[in-house]
Amino acid sequence: MRLLIIGSLNGQLTMATKIAIDGGATVTHADDTAVALKVLRSSGADLLMVDVALDIGGLIEKLEQERIHVPVVACGVESNARAAVEAIRAGAKEYVPLPPDPELIAAVLAAVAEDAADMIFRDQAMARVVQLADQVAPSDASILITGESGTGKEVLARHVHRKSGRAKKPFISVNCAAIPENLLESELFGHEKGAFTGAVARRVGKFEEADGGTLLLDEISEMDARLQAKLLRALQERVIDRVGGSRPVPVDIRVIATSNRNLADAVREGTFREDLLYRLNVVNLKLPALRERPEDILELAQFFVRKYSEANGVPVRPIAAEARRQLCAARWHGNVRELENTMHRAVLLARGEEIDADAILMPDGSRIETVARGPAEHAAMTAEAVTRTLVGQTVADVERTLILDTLDHCLGNRTHAAKILGISIRTLRNKLNQYSDEGVDVPPPGEARAYGA
Repeated sequence: MRLLIIGSLNGQLTMATKIAIDGGATVTHADDTAVALKVLRSSGADLLMVDVALDIGGLIEKLEQERIHVPVVACGVESNARAAVEAIRAGAKEYVPLPPDPELIAAVLAAVAEDAADMIFRDQAMARVVQLADQVAPSDASILITGESGTGKEVLARHVHRKSGRAKKPFISVNCAAIPENLLESELFGHEKGAFTGAVARRVGKFEEADGGTLLLDEISEMDARLQAKLLRALQERVIDRVGGSRPVPVDIRVIATSNRNLADAVREGTFREDLLYRLNVVNLKLPALRERPEDILELAQFFVRKYSEANGVPVRPIAAEARRQLCAARWHGNVRELENTMHRAVLLARGEEIDADAILMPDGSRIETVARGPAEHAAMTAEAVTRTLVGQTVADVERTLILDTLDHCLGNRTHAAKILGISIRTLRNKLNQYSDEGVDVPPPGEARAYGA
């Protein structure tokens, strides 16, 4: 990560600088916004920490004019309440009071670094893809990552970068579908001052920002044919031409491209260059859809529950059995991205001690769409769901849950419950007395527990 500190904050932000450097980041200082803009045009940055006394609104406006996308964090003494509010209104993502709290600074840097790009998987279909990724990561070969939207193509690209010899160099991502066609060339290759209307100064593009590191071209199938030719030359010659430039600029990068479309079909349709496909597709990492790796569903669901419970300051609840069955039976057209949003919603909607099926909903409050499964597949999915809930629990926890659930099933009838459990009525009563002493809700005879009360 590249951190740029702007203003007279160097001494007060020593802690931020130390934390950033210890985390592998590079730190640059600029006395004012004019110098900061020059730094951004020449080398870019991943985060700006700006003195709240400066004109943050004006800085953000200039960043927008020059299409420089970088988060801004305002910093100042706690008494600068009005300036802090104005900075947030102007577009600053966060306000950090000075002197800085080390934990707060570390949290801000971690959030920007977005190092939550860890690979979370359990299914063998995904394991094979990650194994191949690890095998080719140390090389400089171009990689094409394909798969449906939401399967985690950028997450895998970041994983490859971290496993490569370029891990300490920049990882730069460009979404080719999100940037208008007439701006993408400048975004990728940079431009010289006066190259076009609005080009107020020379600016380096993403190729130069990624020098020494990795450049991710996300959704490359959306790139215009003319730019494809320029990209092909950059990959072959390892040089780029800035818009309006008079001489080539050498670059040392590794290119990873992603696409949710079949590029071979695009070649046949004439919308994608065949020679560029061969250049990019040295290694193809094809991500399976989430429905094709069922063992990952619950693994990822539990990961997102922990993530969003901590983010929203709520207890981490287990996922109830019926909710797990619904998750495993869902179609997941949006893949991991849809699952993440669903579990974020579930964390907010859940009541009681578990995330039950009533919290697994679509954004409009309707039930998630499920697919009918055969008896054998349903049984296998159910067994997987049950097994996953046992991991991490003690034997005593599992025994207590089994006894109380069986008692619920028997509506509090001790004799029937003991018979099903294969224990004596005396042993059952001793266990129930123990649970009551521990403060656990044990139903009286003839009643079941009241969940969510």
